[in-house]
Amino acid sequence: MATVHLEWLKETHLDGPADLVVEIVSEESAERDRGTKFYEYARGGVPEYWLIDPQAQWGEFYRLEGKYYRLVFGGREGRYESLMLPGFWLRVEWLWREPLPRTLDVLRELGVI
Repeated sequence: MATVHLEWLKETHLDGPADLVVEIVSEESAERDRGTKFYEYARGGVPEYWLIDPQAQWGEFYRLEGKYYRLVFGGREGRYESLMLPGFWLRVEWLWREPLPRTLDVLRELGVI
């Protein structure tokens, strides 16, 4: 959650739209994630919506423009940087790499160490 919206975070709920929603798509949830939830989050004012599909090894990254989401990045590889959470990013291929990247390598690329 962006620092400017921390006051929305209550003990039992979020009193405003999330800055970012990430859905992990499954066979059971695909229709809901790309349909019902897609439109509900847009109506609710969620500025960023990420869909991660492990089966297809694909990521889709949407930003709210007006009342509708626009796909700003999609693919199996590449780096996507959050607009709402500066400094928060994801290298999509890390999600499918076998074996997964080593923690130290990831931390180095993130600039943590």
